[in-house]
Amino acid sequence: MLPRHLQTVGGRYFARASYSQPFCMSGNLPRDPWWTGCYRPSSSFPVNSWPYPSFGPFRPSLPSSQTLPWFPAQSSWLHLSNFNMDAKGDEPFRKRKKSVDEDEYRHKSWSKRPYPPASDLRVPPMHGTPEAFVPTSTQTEAKALEVKRTWEDFSHHYHEETSSKENFDFTVMSYNILSQELLEDNSSLYSHCRRPYLFWNYRLPNILRELQEMNADILCLQEVQEDHYQEQIKPSLEALGYICEYKARTRDKPDGCAICFRSDKFNLKLVKPVEYFRRNIPLLDRDNIGLVLMLQPKSRGGENPMICVANTHLLFNPRRGDIKLTQLAILLAEITQAAQKQDGRFYPIVLCGDFNSVPGSPLHRFIKEGMLYYEGMTIGKVSGQEKYYRGQRILSIPIWPRSLGINQRCVYESQEKEQPGNNLEEPLKTEQASEYDNRVDSRLQHHFSLSSVYSHYFPDTGMPEITTCHSKSAVTVDYIFYSAANNDIFRHPGSDVHCHGLQLLGRLSLLTEKDLWSVNGLPNETNSSDHLSLLAKFRLQL
Repeated sequence: MLPRHLQTVGGRYFARASYSQPFCMSGNLPRDPWWTGCYRPSSSFPVNSWPYPSFGPFRPSLPSSQTLPWFPAQSSWLHLSNFNMDAKGDEPFRKRKKSVDEDEYRHKSWSKRPYPPASDLRVPPMHGTPEAFVPTSTQTEAKALEVKRTWEDFSHHYHEETSSKENFDFTVMSYNILSQELLEDNSSLYSHCRRPYLFWNYRLPNILRELQEMNADILCLQEVQEDHYQEQIKPSLEALGYICEYKARTRDKPDGCAICFRSDKFNLKLVKPVEYFRRNIPLLDRDNIGLVLMLQPKSRGGENPMICVANTHLLFNPRRGDIKLTQLAILLAEITQAAQKQDGRFYPIVLCGDFNSVPGSPLHRFIKEGMLYYEGMTIGKVSGQEKYYRGQRILSIPIWPRSLGINQRCVYESQEKEQPGNNLEEPLKTEQASEYDNRVDSRLQHHFSLSSVYSHYFPDTGMPEITTCHSKSAVTVDYIFYSAANNDIFRHPGSDVHCHGLQLLGRLSLLTEKDLWSVNGLPNETNSSDHLSLLAKFRLQL
């Protein structure tokens, strides 16, 4: 069964036309270098108050026909335009002085720079047709293009089993929404986009509208700016029936990751914030984080199995694969602690996030296959983002110091002593074992063999799928991994069977680079992040 917003037009999701109404160029909102005007406020709400009327009547799950009170009912998140964004009247982006050497830059003392609070950037209510930006130049907007993303249904591959067990279906969305602070600090990546489309006031309604129309049961969000989350995003999602958990990046960084789930479908059993920063380990002096939740489905009777949902945003730097692998090892160790049952088996796992690694890279293969031999590998090769490896140093063996307390099997050493039955090296104790004896120290392993929701290439053309597209790059770095059931059609060959698995019932297709540049890349007029959202539907047999 498709989500309601995807059921129209034969399972295909089409964009609808956008608006072009006069833009109010008044001074009602505080001015800053990124703001040149404001939406005309409604008489119903003052500009300086957050436009939320009482949400008492709202039910936990809204039909697709209902929208937040200040959303335009006719709009659609996926309408993209080929609008000419090279307006000569626009001023250049605000420039920031940034350190060329990232290693030197990160040691500076951090404090939040002066930045207009979210309360000063709130979006006044919009009723009926919104008032959109009209460029000051005399150019005419080109006719809007339509871009479609197809819902791919795999449910027909599974035969209905004649068992007394109940099936629990749920949807998961992963989305890097592009923190406003990071957008401004990296403005050169968005030189293709008209500046008014980059204002938070313009972007927020589009992002919230997309989250509502996707109507996913679980949301995994990255680059969620903390003040925007606390004052705008969290209240909006709670009004739609979500329970929200958030973890900010360490050392006063402005953004973090959030996991939100529907209160009418899940009970929250565990929250594990994960910090990768370690003060006494030079390798782990970055501020990336993760978040792990244990959710229990609500259904009739009995004690249902839980689902482990993890969300992360790994380090971007393409040349520091050693840091990325170590951050991933910490997250896998935390997932092991949370998802392991008393009998040594594991609850099903859904792992979402921006991994800053491309398909087929060593890090990507390690997640899917559960094994990585890294002896002789350069640190820039790990994520597959770096084209030239000459002159780069080789990954050390082991990659991280023993003081971290995590072994080469990505398990906390103290926990593995308590669970003697989970030794991943046992399969190697065969006649081929001697072949690997001298490579044990250069082998990373983990307990899970995870499948990817997306295949990363279009089968009919062989073109790569794209999840992020801006002025300097168009690649896939965002993923949804999951524990596949034995009969799942995307289950990785040879994967372990000691994990309760999920069936992939459907997914929202991605786009090619050509598709995205036909509408001027990301972000643009109606898609307000430089990433595409990922959406998948799973089935758990209770």
